[in-house]
Amino acid sequence: MASIVDPRTGQPMAGSQGSDTGSSASVSRDDVIVDVTLENFQQVVLEGSMQHPVLLQSWADSSEACKNLKPILEKLATEYAGAFVLARLDIDAFPQIASQLGVTSVPDVKLIAQGQLYDQFQGGLPEKQVREWLAKYIEAPDTASQSPEEMAEAALANGDTATAQAIFNELIQQYPEHYDYQIGLAGVYVAAGHSDTARQLLDNLPPEYRDGAKARGVRARIEFGERALSHAEIEALGERDDSEAQYARALRQIADGDYEAGLEAMLALMKADRSYGDDAARKTLLNVFDALGADHPLTVTYRRRLFAMLY
Repeated sequence: MASIVDPRTGQPMAGSQGSDTGSSASVSRDDVIVDVTLENFQQVVLEGSMQHPVLLQSWADSSEACKNLKPILEKLATEYAGAFVLARLDIDAFPQIASQLGVTSVPDVKLIAQGQLYDQFQGGLPEKQVREWLAKYIEAPDTASQSPEEMAEAALANGDTATAQAIFNELIQQYPEHYDYQIGLAGVYVAAGHSDTARQLLDNLPPEYRDGAKARGVRARIEFGERALSHAEIEALGERDDSEAQYARALRQIADGDYEAGLEAMLALMKADRSYGDDAARKTLLNVFDALGADHPLTVTYRRRLFAMLY
């Protein structure tokens, strides 16, 4: 069994190391998912956390977010094969326990180790975010499956826009207020050649998402895509390596969302032929920085390199 990691030191917490489960086949669902009651709370949560991390999930049947989160946590508990125990608390059935725990809204998920509250989150987080939160403390098994978001990204990388679209549509149904999924779907539409549909989807987002860095990135792909040569036209350039061909390839890469390769090529073109297209490479670099946002790692890196080249 994996040990829980103290994020302050990066080291396993004392007393949290268990025996290796070997494989998920050696752990049954009943071993890792337990419903908490007044009678077993002490044993399952407090005493149990002295042997292994406990994920205490407070839920209510009336909460739609709880219904969405429930299968995710159950899936992870089984997948992690005993690295933690999922303890589920029905706050309607046991309000006194919820009150003692300070639960004011659900879903509420607390990570308990060595009898102490270690971390927590509230709200119906999507699977990818739950996995990321959990991975900060407990190493994922080698057999861990992909989250739906990762499956969509993989499908998109393979050119399977239909599968990526279906996954994002299902996620949007489950999490209608998680607007990053709608931005992700807009990106799929761009990849599928439906820029107008993507633009309409982005325009209908709440202002903070519509004008945010992720949406700007998708809009940039639309705009660059309208300016860029088609893939067939890029192929027709053949072995040409003049400034025009270099710029066309770099712009196509940016339009396809391969920002790092496109930025690298634009920077190389700017260094080799600053005058091309009335300083087109530098202007395009600045457009991409604006689209990605000032805090994006690629913006930080390439803005620094651009500054060094200029001064």
